[in-house]
Amino acid sequence: MAILDDLRPKNVFHFFEEISAIPHGSGNTKQISNWLMDFARHRNLEAYQDDLNNVIIIAKASDGYENAEPIILQGHMDMVCEKAPDCKKDMKREGLDLAVDGDTIYAKDTTLGSDDGIAVAIMLAILDDKTILRPRLEAIFTVDEEIGMLGASGLDVSVLKGRRMLNLDSEIEGVFTVSSAGGNVTQCTLPIKRESFAGKALNITVSRLRGGHAGIEINKGLANANILLGRVLYAVKTNLRLISISGGLKDNAIPREATAKIVTDDAETFSKICADLERQIKNEYRITDPDIFISINECEMSEPMDEESTRKIISFLTCLPNGIQTMSADIPGLVQTSLNLGILKTTNDNVIASSGVRSSLDSEKQMLVNRLTCLTEMLGGSVKIFGDYSGWEYQKNSPLRDLLKEVFTEQYGYAPKFESIHAGVECGIFASKLPGLDCVSIGPTLTEIHTYREKLHIASVQRLWKMILEVLKRLK
Repeated sequence: MAILDDLRPKNVFHFFEEISAIPHGSGNTKQISNWLMDFARHRNLEAYQDDLNNVIIIAKASDGYENAEPIILQGHMDMVCEKAPDCKKDMKREGLDLAVDGDTIYAKDTTLGSDDGIAVAIMLAILDDKTILRPRLEAIFTVDEEIGMLGASGLDVSVLKGRRMLNLDSEIEGVFTVSSAGGNVTQCTLPIKRESFAGKALNITVSRLRGGHAGIEINKGLANANILLGRVLYAVKTNLRLISISGGLKDNAIPREATAKIVTDDAETFSKICADLERQIKNEYRITDPDIFISINECEMSEPMDEESTRKIISFLTCLPNGIQTMSADIPGLVQTSLNLGILKTTNDNVIASSGVRSSLDSEKQMLVNRLTCLTEMLGGSVKIFGDYSGWEYQKNSPLRDLLKEVFTEQYGYAPKFESIHAGVECGIFASKLPGLDCVSIGPTLTEIHTYREKLHIASVQRLWKMILEVLKRLK
């Protein structure tokens, strides 16, 4: 017996369990993409699959809805694969182990992939049920959203006729997203040279930071381990040389830990300065990030950078802009432009720094790219831009938003909340590809996504399903 067999709406949870059995982490979507194409073929639905593994499935309008404007439903099929420290599951090859706990669904020791597997399940359930009243339905299943919205960026939308879209990638029931930031990853590469230097090799680590999402949590005053490490290195007045520097795993995550390997000819003074600076930093972040810890340990010696390379890297980290740059003048409390030094790494010949740049204004996004380019080139380095996407601007006139508000208020007894977010969603990419797109992002309540504690709230799915069906019915 399937784990979710007793849950309602039955078809939604049936398909959620089906796709949960298929490995579908970002960059590993061929199998689930082919499964979606098989789903369409078995139901004689029009379907398209591209080289990226994106899938579009189109269903004809219900009787009486032939003259209605088409509706687009959209979500992404890839998931973030994280697991508990002692979990042995190979998430590239094995499906998830689902379980139910009261009103929630989770996966044992791994992420659940409800972001955005529940969107895929809802779309499949609608496509599968011919009794649901609706206009022509154009269902878009994109790939690699979690690593830069690569699928949406590369998707050919020429087969789409709709200009109104429900994106199913929000995470709080009753909070509907209506605009978002654009962004890119700006990668700065600084060349280094190496030469021998006499001294003691030390490993210095900034750790125990809270970390967080570099978009929606950039306004919480959280510390960035990469930036703090640069501050520590600048403060040390003893003669030192860098061996390597590294920190962070993702450009869209505020890094929790960063490490530098150095050679110094005065380890005692180095340690004293670090201890003094740790006290200062802990005081500065005593509310938002109170557990910051700086540790120093001896490490294996290897050839360090020369004096000029060391100076340039420390100068770069000291002068690099990071965090909130401007706040919105239109929407109180909304971050307008920011950046996050998410990844630092060192090769034999280069130090590479990747910053996630975000702004709801493309002009300010470009301004930040220019600042990073200017700084990097002055230090002899080069810059590359990856995954650039436009922001999703708020539309004052949105019939789809008005209808969602009407149906939600009738069913829930109170009005939904509409918000703009300082994070990237695929709606911005589709808005740039489909002129005049009327779009709203909705979803059920998900908690602790992208962690092995992730949960999907069942009753929230049930209420969302009821609302979506009524919205589709009224799109005649």
